[in-house]
Amino acid sequence: MSWSDYFTDTSFEHMHNDHSFIGLGDSLELLKNTRSASVDLIFADPPYNIGKDFGGVKDKWESKGEYLDWCKCWIDECFRVLKDDGSFYFMNATQFIPYLDVYVQENYNVLSRIVWSYDSSGVQSKRMFGSLYEPILLTNKSSKATYTFNAQDILVDAKTGSERQLIDYRKDPPQPYNTKKVPGNVWEIPRVRFKMEEYENHPTQKPESLLERIILASSNKGDIVLDPFGGSFSTAATAIKLGRKAISFEIEPAYYKIGIRRTEIAHEYKGEALQKDKSRKTRNLSKKDRGQHQI
Repeated sequence: MSWSDYFTDTSFEHMHNDHSFIGLGDSLELLKNTRSASVDLIFADPPYNIGKDFGGVKDKWESKGEYLDWCKCWIDECFRVLKDDGSFYFMNATQFIPYLDVYVQENYNVLSRIVWSYDSSGVQSKRMFGSLYEPILLTNKSSKATYTFNAQDILVDAKTGSERQLIDYRKDPPQPYNTKKVPGNVWEIPRVRFKMEEYENHPTQKPESLLERIILASSNKGDIVLDPFGGSFSTAATAIKLGRKAISFEIEPAYYKIGIRRTEIAHEYKGEALQKDKSRKTRNLSKKDRGQHQI
């Protein structure tokens, strides 16, 4: 199939090569332009409605209800374009995910609730317990639908067997515990830091290791992986490294250009050489820099 077979119309701005297709425009509108039951896996990391600055555009809706209505619209579109045996992961802020969890339960199916846990070097709230995790829902079309889950591809060290080398005396004869296991639903994966090789100048970049686990578990080589909110394009870049094909949408031209470069569609855009922006996402000084600044 050619990329045009996945869309009812390709008159919107886009660029592609054999393994990546990137569309520039409103995610919801581009989703509506995508053919039904055409993709194997979806990962969606939308704006969280918490006021983040995305290139001068802040993700802030007029009300919670308006934001949730928008989320339900793109969630419905994602389920429409998902194959019957496909899987759909999406993230959201802790204060909004319960509403969307219930919505999916009532209309589709929730397979697993995942906690992505990470440490923070910054100062946490002094008036409440600061948040050090983000929730992820693994969903599919119905409780009766089949879905891909490649358990052997995502095994991790089992502390009991690999580190503590304990013996399981319940077995006859007794033998060591397994050294590998399928991860549970709490994933301790570091966030992307400024000096890491994969860092991109984007305020909500997700680590490739997080996407790797999702893509390995819930898709196979040659499958189509869709990310309707391309952002830093970690989903697309990781999917391609793992032998999948990627479709991504992005509304901000600056991030669209990250996708063009990161998925190797082109090395220039409208005469502009595409190079990684290694500047910081924040203007806040590090502790070291603050100390030097005070001298």
